[in-house]
Amino acid sequence: LARKHLDSVHAAEYGTAQENAAMPEVAYRSKVRIERVKGSLRHAFLPEEPQPVKFGTHGAVAAHYGAKPGMYESHATTLDYLVAAAAG
Repeated sequence: LARKHLDSVHAAEYGTAQENAAMPEVAYRSKVRIERVKGSLRHAFLPEEPQPVKFGTHGAVAAHYGAKPGMYESHATTLDYLVAAAAG
């Protein structure tokens, strides 16, 4: 009985679960394409960028994955981009 009372109080204040379940229209959907080139090198085709962004490995990350120095071109990792985006 007490639970029902609290639910009706909250429903009056915040709306019911059914009323809140409807999601608004999607405001933006990113259209990105990733192309694996060789080894860890990938090209990311991003909106509004005329050239693909290169993702790869470098330094300690490359060593962690067993790449020998000079084996592949060094590029920023996806983690580097993620950190930059979060910091930005």
